[in-house]
Formats: sequence, C-alpha cells, structure tokens
Amino acid sequence: MDVVSDAISAVRTGRPSSNRLRVGGSWCTRLAPYEGAGFHVVLVGGCWLVPDTGGEPVTLGAGDVVLLPHGAGHVLADSPVDTARAVPFEEMRRPDGDGGGGREVELLCGKYRLDRSRTHPLMAELPEVVHLPNRVGRHPELRSAVDLLANELDERRPGACLALPSLLDLLLIYMVRAWMSEAETGSWPSVLNDPVTTAALRALHSDPAAPWTNDRLAAAAGVSRATLARRFTALVGRAPMAYLTWWRLTLAATRLRDTDASLAAVAREAGYGSPYALSHAFSREFGVTPGKYRVSAGSSERRRP
Repeated sequence: MDVVSDAISAVRTGRPSSNRLRVGGSWCTRLAPYEGAGFHVVLVGGCWLVPDTGGEPVTLGAGDVVLLPHGAGHVLADSPVDTARAVPFEEMRRPDGDGGGGREVELLCGKYRLDRSRTHPLMAELPEVVHLPNRVGRHPELRSAVDLLANELDERRPGACLALPSLLDLLLIYMVRAWMSEAETGSWPSVLNDPVTTAALRALHSDPAAPWTNDRLAAAAGVSRATLARRFTALVGRAPMAYLTWWRLTLAATRLRDTDASLAAVAREAGYGSPYALSHAFSREFGVTPGKYRVSAGSSERRRP
C-alpha cells in the first residue's frame, strides 16, 4: 500500500452516499456540518458555495469538483448574498427541478463516512474547502471520473448500484491527488516529493510488521541513519520509529473496528509479539484497551446514519 491509499483507508468507513440536486431560478440551501467529508460535482450550470467557517465564497462552474474534507457546514446558492434564506438540503431534493426560471443547475452532492479518531496527518492538513476547477488538461483522471459519474446517473445501467459507490471512492482518491499536486501549503505534498522520506514511508507502509530499526530503514531508503532521521523528522514531524509505532496502532485499531480477527492475529499483523504487548501500547495511545475499543467502535458504527 502507498501512503495516500493508507491515509484514506484508515479513516474510510461504510459506503459513500450521494444525492442529485436539480434546481432553477432563485435558490439557497444549507448543508449542516457532518462527521465525515462532503463533496459536490457540478454537472450543469453553476452556483456559489459559502462556507460556514467564514471563508470567501467559492464560484462553482460546470465540471467543477469541491471537497469539504472536514465536513464543514456550508451553503449552496444561486448567489453568495442573503444566505439567511437558506433552507435545509433535505427540502431541496428535486430530481426533476421546479422550472423556477433562470438557468438550471444540476449537482451531485454526497458524503464520505470517516472515522476521525485515527486521522492520518496527510488527511488532517487538507483545507476546509478543496476547489478543483474544470480546467482543460488538468487532472485528466479526475475529469474522467466525473464523466463516468454523470453517465451512471443518467442511464442507471445494470450494475449501477455497485458502480456508483466505487466511482465515488475513486473520486475521493483523485480529489486528494489533485490537491496534493496543486497545494501551496501543507507539509505532506513536500513529504511525498522528497525521495528519501518517500522511500522510508513506502517501506514502512508496505510491511509495517517487519522488525524495523533505524539502521534497517535507512538502508531501505539508501541513506545514512543520521540523514534519514534528520529529513524524516523535519518533514513528517515524527521520528521514523515514532511514526511506525503510531501507524502500527492505527492499523490495529482499523482491524479491531472492521473485522472479528482475534487480538493475537491483530497483534501479529501490527508487528507486536503478543496480545499483551499490543494491549499495553494500544492503551497508552488510545486510553482504552483493544477490547473496549472494539466494542465502542462497533456501537458507534451502528449508530451512524
């Protein structure tokens, strides 16, 4: 697994959901904050997005994609003024439109379910709003995913119930990739552009249960131990072995939440020699034992919409 895939997989739960919104004339709708990530794809027309966080209104045009990775509340409207008139999004679901005059606007609006208790720092540093305009020649894979989504929505061919969630998962990967390629702030784009740090991260993520040491990891990255420690710590914000410990426990938490694997199996996969060793490290990191975490995570998952 590569770092971006792992960063997304660690927080993704369940399946994404989406709704098609088609409106015309004067309209304004509010989407409440969400314990996950929201997204919008403008299929036809254009509109404005106004973040609740006080950021500048964002103009959205046909083909634009926007990701709200921290689930911030926001308004979608025909105009960025007078957002007090916004009605809840649930009251705006009009798949056939209402012919209210003015240009028609059609969007795909959706949510990804995320478990923020173990957010990877790459995902944590995404801005509140990631706007990816439809520019010719930019991010062709993202544009292709948008086109495929539009086709699935229009035609509802056999297999669409599987195709649509899969395309939405693909869309999330492409949105994160596109942000990383254009980001002017944040450390993780720099992390993954540094060959030494990237080589070390790739080694750790490919085999987290291996008996890694600083010397062995430096050899895998092709540099001295001192060089690895300096560059890795400066860019990632943790020393290599501290990052490995955190990542192993994050993987263990994911396995405890998503599977019925025994504690011994989870410990082995995470690189711990015994369930006791895992339990000790896990309790220190999360403040609860693995068993209590599993019960709590399962209960939270059942309560989520």
